Amino acid sequence: MTFTSMASIAYYYKTLFLIQEFQKQLTKAKRIMIIGNGGIALELVYEIEGCEVIWVIKDKAIGNTFFDAGAAEFLTSKLIAEKSEAKIAQKRTRYTTEGRKKEAQTKGNAGNIGSALGPDWHEGLNLKGTKEFSHKIHIETMCEVKKIYLQEEFRISKKKSLTFPRDHHNQSVTTDKEIWPVYVELTNGKIYGCNFIVSATGVTPNTGPFLCGNNFDVGEDGGLKVNDHMHTSLPDIYAAGDICTASWEPSPVWQQMRLWTQARQMGWYAAKCMAAASVGESVDMDFSFELFAHVTKFFNYKVVLLGKYNAQGLGSDHELILRCTKGQEYIKAVLQNGRMMGAVLIGETDLEETFENLILNQMNLSAYGEDLLDPNIDIEDYFD
Repeated sequence: MTFTSMASIAYYYKTLFLIQEFQKQLTKAKRIMIIGNGGIALELVYEIEGCEVIWVIKDKAIGNTFFDAGAAEFLTSKLIAEKSEAKIAQKRTRYTTEGRKKEAQTKGNAGNIGSALGPDWHEGLNLKGTKEFSHKIHIETMCEVKKIYLQEEFRISKKKSLTFPRDHHNQSVTTDKEIWPVYVELTNGKIYGCNFIVSATGVTPNTGPFLCGNNFDVGEDGGLKVNDHMHTSLPDIYAAGDICTASWEPSPVWQQMRLWTQARQMGWYAAKCMAAASVGESVDMDFSFELFAHVTKFFNYKVVLLGKYNAQGLGSDHELILRCTKGQEYIKAVLQNGRMMGAVLIGETDLEETFENLILNQMNLSAYGEDLLDPNIDIEDYFD
């Protein structure tokens, strides 16, 4: 599926410039459709206010890149509820571009090159449509886009579109009388009209411009293979971020994910490696590659992912310990042979530092069992 010929009604979430263009179009929108189930889509569906949102995902549950079914259910209950609380404060360095206000006023087309989206892409943006409600989200799971119709094409087709489902549990089928600029037919047979479409479907390594005439080693996922100093298979050529594939033997509790934060870590480390190589020296591998750690915010919850947080590559020989307090926190610890290998922390748990240390030092926790997550035991002090 491609939206290349529909630039006026489809927006890709690639750069800050496109976000600012999206913000401008959203002020005139009654309904939009978001396609994708990654981090940007998760943030976007919650941040948008005053506009109906049809969210199309090909998976059974939201955020499957980050969460298991239990965590997804915990978050979904927050998504479909009325949004009223204040935003949580971010206790970390913020990343943005210089002269952002000036950049927002710059005119250009959707092909303009711009800064990549960072963790703070929506800070300072007013993502509000024409309606007065906080947010209305409807999720269509296990489906993809089958066909897109412009207004006249849809009229000629004689097909019918559906109204926005008013009840999350009782989704009655009603024909939509409103005329929309664009209509989307899904593989589950449903058709919805909307003002425009947002494509937030993930990342593919953009290696095309570099492969022609060059003999790069390429990974199975299409990225340029790099060694533990971010060096490609060609002399003096380094790669970092989404374009590369980590081909070194990784730490047991680290994996590559094409996230902005990991790309930044790779870029910083690659620069160190290049500088050292230029004077005939070498550097030790950066500590950020010892343990996978990602901190973000979804649906106004602080989210911390550590190590093999979804038991990636651990097979069936692992144990999960869970603690969930509805509307407050969701905690999952992944153990193998009594040692913590990963964790998911949603909410203000204050456990990230303790769990990070437990994963890194590989202490045997077999004796503690489910008491490890007992809310009546202060494990921060216990394992200090």
